[in-house]
Amino acid sequence: MKLINKIAVVTGAGSGIGKAVAMNLAKNGAHVIILDFNDAAAKITADEIILEGGVAHYYKTDVSNQTNVIEVFSKIEKIDILINSAGVSHIGQATNTSEADFDRVYNVNVKGVYNCLFAALPKLQKNGGGVIINMASIAAHVGLNDRFAYSMSKGAVFAMTLSVAKDYIKDGIRCNSISPARVHTPFVDGFLAKNYPGKEKEMFEKLSATQPIGRMATPDEIAYLIAYLVSDEASFITGTDYPIDGGFLKLNS
Repeated sequence: MKLINKIAVVTGAGSGIGKAVAMNLAKNGAHVIILDFNDAAAKITADEIILEGGVAHYYKTDVSNQTNVIEVFSKIEKIDILINSAGVSHIGQATNTSEADFDRVYNVNVKGVYNCLFAALPKLQKNGGGVIINMASIAAHVGLNDRFAYSMSKGAVFAMTLSVAKDYIKDGIRCNSISPARVHTPFVDGFLAKNYPGKEKEMFEKLSATQPIGRMATPDEIAYLIAYLVSDEASFITGTDYPIDGGFLKLNS
């Protein structure tokens, strides 16, 4: 799955899954461009890639702001791979999700993906093709408690993936999504510390046990799947969503 001379743009690569994806693509030879609202975190990811002998650049980017996204992408001459990983979460039902929280989730998770597609697709067309991976979720496929806004956003990501795959297949552009279940990231640790102080270990084990495989995924495991899907070895795959969920969707009963 070598990606020598490929230019890969990864949003949300300052931490968590996005960072793992950026690091792994660089290890496979890609020149990685890191986009993150937290420019200090983006710089850390870029520095780590460079320290390990890779090539990386970073830009502070607000994916929810189309003007900013277009400005950043105008600085990127060529794109082979786009990974839409930036996202936010939210806990709540339809009746206790505020308009402000709904808009925040929509603006980052839905509009953010759209903005990056809008800016990247013409460059991929000019390039003669390329690969897009969108970060969906098992929340796009099954009802989850207290995930109203988040599920809305990931359902939209899944639908956008199918639409882009259909519209741009003749341009040599492949578009797929992946749907992780719970992944052990700093976000999970922060969530537990905030909401279950003193019971973090107990709640972590409880959340892990909801997946038939008995644990959460690691960010690296998500990154390995993405590295395959953007490689030439996956050249016959488009318009597909890949659950990476420890059996959550099919084995829970």
